Amino acid sequence: MPQYDVHLNPGPMRDTVPMVVVVQSSLFDGYRRRVVVPLVLASRLPAGAKLAGSRMNPTFMINGVSVVLHPLDMVSVAQNQLGPCVGSLADQGQTVADALDELLTRSWG
Repeated sequence: MPQYDVHLNPGPMRDTVPMVVVVQSSLFDGYRRRVVVPLVLASRLPAGAKLAGSRMNPTFMINGVSVVLHPLDMVSVAQNQLGPCVGSLADQGQTVADALDELLTRSWG
């Protein structure tokens, strides 16, 4: 399962979080779990939300749907709990990595 693949979210939050992106390195493909970051519908963010478009919360267009990366809700899920792969953010992988860097190393200044 390649890093930055985008999968449908079959879970109960799929109306707000229709997709997730795998951020786990392929070095750990032998494990049964995958670390994923939710992709929240931009249209579901509160009006005036300052999240979308920031370094930590970049916006992507996937299959005509505008979604916002939400690293604060990153989670590990069993591989068999992911929905079908519907795309990839590999060509924007550095943007995703920058968002995680903002969360993990720059958040405390």
